Amino acid sequence: MQTIQDIAQDIVAREGGYVNDPADPGGPTKFGVTLGTLRRLGRDKTGDGRIDDRDIRALTRNDAIDIFIEHYFDRPMIRDLPEPMWATVFDMYVNAGANAISILQRLLCDMRITVDVDGVLGPQTIAATHRAFDAAPDHLVDAYGIARRNYYYGLGDARPSLRKFARRRDGGKGGWITRAESFIDEKYHLSDDAHQARVASWG
Repeated sequence: MQTIQDIAQDIVAREGGYVNDPADPGGPTKFGVTLGTLRRLGRDKTGDGRIDDRDIRALTRNDAIDIFIEHYFDRPMIRDLPEPMWATVFDMYVNAGANAISILQRLLCDMRITVDVDGVLGPQTIAATHRAFDAAPDHLVDAYGIARRNYYYGLGDARPSLRKFARRRDGGKGGWITRAESFIDEKYHLSDDAHQARVASWG
């Protein structure tokens, strides 16, 4: 089993370096850390009294790893979930914030384990996730990954500007989809034809 440090390093590698895509609601980002996150945490990397694009550019890999472990794993209490769930929920929390928990909560409700869908990982959701994992230890990680994939497709359905993150220019699977599927057993990956059918309505 990977350590949390290993998982965080993988997330940083997956997120990549500095980007500032106008279509990305996160704005300027480096290693997956957004400008909004730096401001919320009060991280003035340049020491000039302002937190702006220069602070994002000054961010190091180790900075990002430390931020992710403290604020996206420990504080949201992901550590209290079944250990096999850590990597996928942690990765999704970095990528989509509290939506990572809402996706889990909706999945639990689909499994007839009733929880509030509020995006907060509290004792109720933690206990329910352990119940679900005990009932389906070989399936819950895959089910969550599939739910992640569906979430990304749903974003593309609702917001045309985000479709490029789910579908490449050549029509293949975009980064969001391959990211979700990296946590799913290969037998549950969509075929290219199935992916094309899923996004056909996007034009």
